[in-house]
Amino acid sequence: MATQNDTTVRSGSGSNGEERRKVALITGITGQDGSYLTEFLLNKGYDVHGLIRRSSNFNTQRINHIYIDPHNAHKARMKLHYADLTDASSLRRWLDTIAPDEVYNLAAQSHVAVSFEIPDYTADVVATGALRLLEAVRNHVDATGRKNVKYYQAGSSEMFGATPPPQSETTPFHPRSPYAASKCAAHWYTVNYREAYGLYACNGILFNHESPRRGENFVTRKITRAVGRIKIGLQSKLFLGNLNASRDWGFAGDYVEAMWMMLQQEKPDDYVVATEESHTVEEFLEVAFGYVGMNWKDHVLLDRRYLRPSEVDNLKGDASKAKKILGWKPKVGFQELVKMMVDEDVELAKREKVLVDAGYMDAQQQP
Repeated sequence: MATQNDTTVRSGSGSNGEERRKVALITGITGQDGSYLTEFLLNKGYDVHGLIRRSSNFNTQRINHIYIDPHNAHKARMKLHYADLTDASSLRRWLDTIAPDEVYNLAAQSHVAVSFEIPDYTADVVATGALRLLEAVRNHVDATGRKNVKYYQAGSSEMFGATPPPQSETTPFHPRSPYAASKCAAHWYTVNYREAYGLYACNGILFNHESPRRGENFVTRKITRAVGRIKIGLQSKLFLGNLNASRDWGFAGDYVEAMWMMLQQEKPDDYVVATEESHTVEEFLEVAFGYVGMNWKDHVLLDRRYLRPSEVDNLKGDASKAKKILGWKPKVGFQELVKMMVDEDVELAKREKVLVDAGYMDAQQQP
């Protein structure tokens, strides 16, 4: 297993054998996982480059706390570049410019329900986008002779879909959404490039991982956000879909360490990352509302619009391979995770209340 001392590599670009920091390239750096992975790699001594999409609105709030202006060159070890998984030329250009040692493909249209609404785009980014990046890495390796480049593909437990738990690396996939089907394609593209071209490429099949940085349209964060607002008096009701869906929920900060561990092994392989515990949405509600002294049944209503065309009933991972080979195990349990998220969102609601009381926000935007 690699240690902090393993994060320097010999430079081969005419630097008289000087050691340089390892360089990581992350797609999806502005997302939940990207932000935690960036923090982790910076603490390991890496230089980190992130690819971001052009947007009229800033979406870097998850990494603003670690951003340093690049003019402050001796301190700025995280740099951002415009690119897109739908634009193969930008991917190849930045690979050649940055010459990373490790590539982490975390970018995706990652909302399962939304993938039913925009299936073409989801497939283009999640499936074909991964193929474009793999091909860019392969071409970069062939052109430069840099055989040590390592690639991580972010998989998803949604790929298992209707297959009964527990799910491991050998469990057959049965995707139940355009997102899940696209992730399956990305998974097999990664396996193919590993087998066909000898690329060091790993699939991390990560079960649901949450945090206070989770997007507010994901059910866990939607719940804890509502708990904070209801507790402070800014909201009264929460509308949800299937409360019986059961998921293996862990802490995103724990899971990014597993991503890194995969790329430190002698040989590339695929790994399931999970807590090996499964909890229903209703259980999540009980812990979240109960933590602040409320009964979820007084506030939660069913909205059939949130039911998916094809549901995934139960996901529960078998992470024994990751435990044995990587030495990885989760540090944050289910109850601690939920309470961590509620604590953050109660504080966020308090700050929101200040703006409402001052007339800068309309609390009636929520039911």
